[in-house]
Amino acid sequence: MQTSNNLNTSSPARQPFSVRQLAVTGVMTAVTCILAPFSLPIGPVPISLTNLAIYFSLFVLGMKKGTVSYLVYLLIGFIGVPVFSSFTSGPEKLLGPTGGYLIGFIFMAIIAGVFIDKFTNNRIITFLGMAAGTIVCYGFGTAWLAYQAHLSWKQALFAGVIPFILGDAAKMAIAACLGPEIRKQLIRAGLFF
Repeated sequence: MQTSNNLNTSSPARQPFSVRQLAVTGVMTAVTCILAPFSLPIGPVPISLTNLAIYFSLFVLGMKKGTVSYLVYLLIGFIGVPVFSSFTSGPEKLLGPTGGYLIGFIFMAIIAGVFIDKFTNNRIITFLGMAAGTIVCYGFGTAWLAYQAHLSWKQALFAGVIPFILGDAAKMAIAACLGPEIRKQLIRAGLFF
């Protein structure tokens, strides 16, 4: 009769999150909760550090866990903890005129995360992946803003995209430069899986 020594263990494929991974995901969710509320109002859509926090989460956690980290952040804000821009929260913020950008960040995380996971050490390609994800976020958020605020597509673009392009490009460049180094250090420390 043959016995198996692996009866009580499960493979990593069946266990999506270890305790260590949950802890690191929680830390990155906390980083997003800390950075995102600090914003500069320049119109209906404020400048915030939310996307920068997401980019770094993707380098630290990878696409899947980075996206989960952002979804947890959204849930925290949705239930009333003031973690959205300008220390706001609640369903009215998520479903209001600027909520489309908050939802659009989910798509940004997925798209940028795929590029970051596949081309971590290629700064140009990771930058392009972050740019592609950001463009999708812009599109989703702008359509939502135009609908909710009764603006034309052009007005919504000038309110929610044009003023942010240079700043967002700078955030992507910072993440593309620092992110691979952060991931290397995490791999050396055994904290990246």
